[in-house]
Amino acid sequence: MGQQFDAISDRHREFIERQPVFFVATAARSGRVNASPKGLDSLRVLGPRRVVWLNGTGSGNETAAHLLDVNRMTIMFCSFVREPLILRLYGTAREVQPDDDDWAELVGLFPPMRGARQVYDVDVDLVQTSCGYGVPLMETTGQRDLMDGWAAKKSPEALAAYHAEKNVESIDGFPTGLRV
Repeated sequence: MGQQFDAISDRHREFIERQPVFFVATAARSGRVNASPKGLDSLRVLGPRRVVWLNGTGSGNETAAHLLDVNRMTIMFCSFVREPLILRLYGTAREVQPDDDDWAELVGLFPPMRGARQVYDVDVDLVQTSCGYGVPLMETTGQRDLMDGWAAKKSPEALAAYHAEKNVESIDGFPTGLRV
C-alpha cells in the first residue's frame, strides 16, 4: 500500500500536475494545526526535491506564522478520479514576498493572480504515497473565479489595508512576517 521515496519521480510529477486541488498543512509548536485547500494553477514542480506554490490573499495567513516558528510543511494531493492515490510531500519551506529579490522569477512561473501574497519554495525531503481507497470519486467542474473578482474590486491601497488587518497575525496571535 504505502511507499516512501526520497525524491519526486516523473510519475509523481505527472500525478501532481493532473490534480486540480492540493492541501497544505503546517503547525507551530503550540496552537492550532492548519490544513488549507489550494487550487487555481498555483503549484509547480521545479525538480525532484523542489516545488513552489503561489499563495493568494486569504482571510488568514496561518502558513506564514507557522513557518516562522517551525519550518515544516506537508503538501497532500489525492485523486478523486480513476486510479486511487494519495501523495504527500514533506519538507521545509521558504516564504518569498513581493519585495524579495527572487519574487519576479518565481511569480513569473504562474498565470497572473491579483492579490498574490507569497510564493512558498518547498525543499522536499520525503515523498509518500498511499492507496486512497477511501477517497470518494468526484467530478471537477472548474476553478472558482471569486478570489480574482474580489481582488479586482480593491485598489492596491485597499488590498494592503486588508493584509494589514487580516494577514499579519495568526488566529493564535503569532506574527506572520507579512510586510505590508
